[in-house]
Amino acid sequence: MFNKILIANRGEIACRIIRTCKRMGIRTVAVYSDADRHAQHVIQADEAFHLGGPRPVDSYLKADVIIDIAKRSGAEAVHPGYGFLSENEHFAAACEKAGIAFIGPTADSIEKMGSKSAAKALMEKAGVPVVPGYHGDNQDPAFLAEQSKKVGYPQLIKAVAGGGGKGMRLVEKAADFMAQLEAAKRESKNAFGDDAVLIERYVLGPHHIEFQVFGDTHGNAVHLFERECSIQRRHQKVLEETPSPFIDSADDDMREQMGAAAVAAAKAISYRGAGTIEFIVGSDRQFFFMEMNTRLQVEHPITEMITGEDLVEWQLMVAAGEPLPLTQNEILTGGHAIEVRVCAEDPANDFLPETGHMALFATPTLDDEGDVRLDTGVVTGDTISVYYDPMIAKLITWGGDRAEAVRRMQSALGETEVLGVKTNLEFLQQLVRHPAFLAGDTDTSFIAKHRDALMAKPVLDDLTLAAACARILQDEAKRIGSDPWSQNNGWRVNGFASRLIEFKLAGLEEPIECHVETDGGARYFSHAGKRTAFSWGLSEDGALKIELGSAKSATHVLRAGDELTVITPAGRHSLTIFDPFHFEQEDTGAAGRLTAMMPGRVVKVMAKAGDTVKKGQPLIIMEAMKMEHTIVSPKDGVVDEVRFAENDLVPADAVLFAFAE
Repeated sequence: MFNKILIANRGEIACRIIRTCKRMGIRTVAVYSDADRHAQHVIQADEAFHLGGPRPVDSYLKADVIIDIAKRSGAEAVHPGYGFLSENEHFAAACEKAGIAFIGPTADSIEKMGSKSAAKALMEKAGVPVVPGYHGDNQDPAFLAEQSKKVGYPQLIKAVAGGGGKGMRLVEKAADFMAQLEAAKRESKNAFGDDAVLIERYVLGPHHIEFQVFGDTHGNAVHLFERECSIQRRHQKVLEETPSPFIDSADDDMREQMGAAAVAAAKAISYRGAGTIEFIVGSDRQFFFMEMNTRLQVEHPITEMITGEDLVEWQLMVAAGEPLPLTQNEILTGGHAIEVRVCAEDPANDFLPETGHMALFATPTLDDEGDVRLDTGVVTGDTISVYYDPMIAKLITWGGDRAEAVRRMQSALGETEVLGVKTNLEFLQQLVRHPAFLAGDTDTSFIAKHRDALMAKPVLDDLTLAAACARILQDEAKRIGSDPWSQNNGWRVNGFASRLIEFKLAGLEEPIECHVETDGGARYFSHAGKRTAFSWGLSEDGALKIELGSAKSATHVLRAGDELTVITPAGRHSLTIFDPFHFEQEDTGAAGRLTAMMPGRVVKVMAKAGDTVKKGQPLIIMEAMKMEHTIVSPKDGVVDEVRFAENDLVPADAVLFAFAE
């Protein structure tokens, strides 16, 4: 076994690998960019070395620098994590050439599976079913347009070297093909350095089901069961679970067939280490090979939860030349596990990534039994930057059955909050409570099908407002202490006192008025003309117990400055304490400007000063957090000024275009 390894990655996966290495007594070497100088993976590793600038191309993608650091630090092996260089055959080969073990598959296996078209041809030879489509080398746009018509619609254009939804476009009719092809090629070139694409038929009623596979250098290959990954936005996963409710929905041998196909796929390339065989499964229960990820997956924790195995430990053992620790028949599974990805993004704005300073990151209570798990690489005070993936953390729960795992996830999400940057936490809470999810009815159209319900805001009720008031008064009491002359709780020797507390809520122009009243020895909460007896206290687990009239409720109220998030059994609300003396300059020119919704890099500018444009016309393409976003004109008009050029870095809310009056 290795004594020291280098982790060629960052964030939560680097911290995850460090955790296993510490348990096994293996020393770790971290690498970091300018943006990650104070990151958690740097703090937790035994040693850390600087790579370069904040952009991945200047740091985490510099293979030669990473190998040099591995040599200088005395690391015997490199773990690539996922993303960055994890599926780069040249990096794997360079590690081996330098006498450093690559904790992953051979360069040959990565190369064979790295091209989606070549992988599909290989799988066909191995007897694994593949989706009909065009997977050839001819990339002439006119030729591809002809192949597109032969494949039929709807169809997907996919980057040959792609993954994570990048370089992927859905085409529903022939007229849209060329525009979507250009976008897919451009995004693929930017993300992977290769603009080759393939075209494949879009399977109706699709489920995305993948199998975790493992191989060793002794000719053994096994699977560790499936993961259902169908709930996705922008072709990227939001929630994963195992076992798959869809496979469980019928009494057939589908799991056995898919598992056998996954192992056959791994054996076809003499696979070594952790990999994932991804299948697309139609509503008719026909399954097709989609691609192989030649690395550890983001969602690997749910497999660990149901099998009790540490997949990073398995990776280390296999890379050190040891055989797989278990045979197929010895791999046991039990219970149900669910993972959600907590991301800095705005679901209401098409899940566009967000950046910002995390003023507060509150996490759930992790029990001794390990039924609730949190994998993250950030803490309160860290910054979510434009340079990397917007995922903040992975929240994982286990239960004896699916219903128990869901209940634990609902509870854990209720204890999780990030203040200072927008997240998808409210969306996730709605998702795990939705009747269709509870019923296990989750194909890849789930979010589109139930968007209105998933985006619905919970009703702002008196419990939410009372809990916010209680948190404010509680904080003030702690700050003031026991000095009777400084108390501001409204106490009077005899008589009545009222304290006005106002909140601002997104979407409402006027502040919400609440009164906390003291009348003798009693306290009351008043809002919208309704007056209710009111008291509160803290429970041992940190929950704020609110008594409003005859009802008692446990709430969580998180605060950073004037920003509050109140989480109740009915949902969560973000409120701002209203300051009547606060003044903001009115932006009188806003109607004549187009601003950036997020920070990013300009990929392409499609209009110039003097151009007449129509509402909805694409004006600029920006890249943020490894994804492209097309920004369109908000109205008919004439472009007066273009503020940024291609490759410029744009801060959030910057004016991109000004329009003539």
